Amino acid sequence: MTQNTLGIGDLARLTGLSVRTIRFYCDAGLLDSRRSPGGHRRFEPGAVERLTLVRRLRGLGFGLTAIEAVLAGERSVAEAVAAERAALDVELATLAWRHASLRAVEEAGPAARAARLDLVAAVTDRGAAHDALVGFWKWQIGTWPDQERCAFLSMTAPEPPADPTPTQVVAYAELVSVATDRSLLRLRQAQTLADAGRIHAGRDLMAATVEAWLQAEAPVLAGEPPGPSLALDTFVAAQAGARRVQDSQAFRRDLLGRVAMDRDPRMRRYWRLLREITGERATLGDLHTWILDGLEVSVTPGRESGGSWARNGSGGGCAPA
Repeated sequence: MTQNTLGIGDLARLTGLSVRTIRFYCDAGLLDSRRSPGGHRRFEPGAVERLTLVRRLRGLGFGLTAIEAVLAGERSVAEAVAAERAALDVELATLAWRHASLRAVEEAGPAARAARLDLVAAVTDRGAAHDALVGFWKWQIGTWPDQERCAFLSMTAPEPPADPTPTQVVAYAELVSVATDRSLLRLRQAQTLADAGRIHAGRDLMAATVEAWLQAEAPVLAGEPPGPSLALDTFVAAQAGARRVQDSQAFRRDLLGRVAMDRDPRMRRYWRLLREITGERATLGDLHTWILDGLEVSVTPGRESGGSWARNGSGGGCAPA
């Protein structure tokens, strides 16, 4: 040591780092040094603590940019650790998704493997897959307030599972295939545009629709067939009020035609797949479709409560598993 400074060999001994590594950190700008008259690197005593921190952060996998931010005081150790953990969560979720995708292809039979590979390959990007679901619903929620918008999307276009099973990966891939069906998307856009300017009191309609869904939950979970119900009356009253007309058989028949897209077999499949992904016994879509199937019963002369739902136990995929 000379004049209370440390040589690079001393610094290596005190920190457990190699001379080569210390030179690298100097060249990367993480450690300051000055030259002795003989041209050797000399370090202040504080370099020991600084390098010890660098070694510990590197041991946790921190990159040089993140370490530099900590050393410069731009971010505390706690903040840096939290950011690193969050980034690692994303990486782990990506790896888990890839692992489950590979298993899904591996577990498919020889005859189905090519189709399975084609299906899951379309959702290797988890973010893009989720964006496809959000894009499908944007026509319906474009003008909704942020809170309601986020709540609705969490129930209808959930993020891919963080630690999925192969079955969930396949179901999510199939869900995306439904959401990206161009003809179905055109139907949803047409339905939304057809109601533009005809529906008033958007927040009231939204609140009443949510109330109808809640009223439908118990009978749906109990396996009751669709038909006349409090949930149906609440839903129809809300729709009639939003259009400033009276509830009537004529209005119900007109409304049934306007919601035909929501009862499309592809939408029923959407909700079935969503149940496979989320594990829910009944999704929001199941409740909604049960109400709409009840609407059909209410306007069909001679139609018994239940109809196709009661006969096949699912109404085309709407009853909870």
